[in-house]
Amino acid sequence: MALPPRRQGATGPSAELERFLDLIKATLPPPHPAGYPFIFAGLGAAALSAAAPGRAGAALRRGGLAAAAACAVFFRNPRRAAPDDPSLVVAPADGRVSLVDTAAPPGELGFGDEPRTRVSIFLSVFDVHVQHAPVAGQVLAATHRAGAFVSAERPEASERNERQSLVIEEALTRKPVVVVQIAGLLARRIVCDATAGSSLRRGEVYGLIRFGSRVDVYLPAGTKPLVKVGQRAVAGETALAALA
Repeated sequence: MALPPRRQGATGPSAELERFLDLIKATLPPPHPAGYPFIFAGLGAAALSAAAPGRAGAALRRGGLAAAAACAVFFRNPRRAAPDDPSLVVAPADGRVSLVDTAAPPGELGFGDEPRTRVSIFLSVFDVHVQHAPVAGQVLAATHRAGAFVSAERPEASERNERQSLVIEEALTRKPVVVVQIAGLLARRIVCDATAGSSLRRGEVYGLIRFGSRVDVYLPAGTKPLVKVGQRAVAGETALAALA
């Protein structure tokens, strides 16, 4: 992909910042809004380098640009296209399918101890970290629970770690689908823009988790998963299951 040309005669830190912003626009999808404070902080540090002398200014500029670039990559929010079949439950997150088993949804949601099919997706720090609605429908409940920050790859993370749960009444079957954002060892911040009463489109971005995490989907009784452990999932596109 060709990069935008540098302005004729433009030099100095301001020109480097402009060139850096052009590079981001040309090669990366736009970031989730939650990423802008981190990106601007890096760019601000780079801009301050103009007031620092010699090597210190150069180091500050390089460090600021590197931090801004890393944050732009981490908070990237690429467009996704959901499958045409409305009965398909799509992956809520990019990452590796780490569990396909049965378990009861989080206790605070009031579903009792009856196990449901659960699909867990583990997100490394290199994966896209925005979350997409697995089904279309109305949010019946949105519940946050504080907890620990053990590695999100461990099965007990579903129960022990800090989490944000949504219960979505799927638009066609009226069956509840539960999706849970789980903080990990490095993830200390869960962002969820959906609230009780919200209407979500299948594949719509509704939140993110910062810096390594996991997302669980609890499917209605009798629903069979279409993915296997170890498979890579693409948020908003990979079919996890088909609702009957």
